[in-house]
Amino acid sequence: MTFDLSIIQWLLIFFTALLIGLAKTGIPALGILVVTMMAMIFPARDSIGIVLPMLIIGDLVAVTYYRRSVEWKLLWRLVPWVLGGIVLGFLLLFTVTDSRAIEVILGIIISSMVVLQIKKEFSSSNSDQKVPRSRFFLVFMGTLGGFTTMIGNAAGPVMAIFFIAMALPKTQFIGTGAWFYLTVNLIKVPLLFSLGLISGNSLTLNAMMLPAILIGTAIGVRLVPLIPQQRFNQIVLLLSFAGALALLI
Repeated sequence: MTFDLSIIQWLLIFFTALLIGLAKTGIPALGILVVTMMAMIFPARDSIGIVLPMLIIGDLVAVTYYRRSVEWKLLWRLVPWVLGGIVLGFLLLFTVTDSRAIEVILGIIISSMVVLQIKKEFSSSNSDQKVPRSRFFLVFMGTLGGFTTMIGNAAGPVMAIFFIAMALPKTQFIGTGAWFYLTVNLIKVPLLFSLGLISGNSLTLNAMMLPAILIGTAIGVRLVPLIPQQRFNQIVLLLSFAGALALLI
């Protein structure tokens, strides 16, 4: 994997690295914009391996800062279903090399999840309120989270919708998500190596983006206390939907 990039593309990558840091410690749904922007610079399939190490750097900062704000019981309940989703995603990447197909799959999944969550927010029926607490919802969202993180580092909107449905406060939202993403991202490293999506060149690019990621994490931790909980949820849903549409278009 070699890189022959213009100055504009390098600036976009630097901005994307900044967004990664901000997403990890401030506004999680910005992660889908990272997926979209990187897919504009690199083929969607290749961008998975390029972005992953940068995500892990942001995860390490986030789990350190939010280490006391974690819903461990919820995470443990997700584990088996997330692992199953990762396996399904790996099988898809192994068999499908068409980057456009992956973009469309991600766009459809994410936009569908956002629409369902918005419907729930505006619904007052008892049946709708019971859905997020059901075992089916946990299994479905856990599997979908593992699948989307494997095929495009795009579990952010899926897990964001799940955490909103679980009514997690914003600091627990970010802290629980940080441990979730760090765990699944570390699991993905050897799998992406085996597919040739992580290389010496991609790791060099990752190292060059380290300062931008750290600047983004610093901005994120200062931004979160300034955003009201309801506004936080609205921003997450809006950015998730915008990223999904960008992938589809």
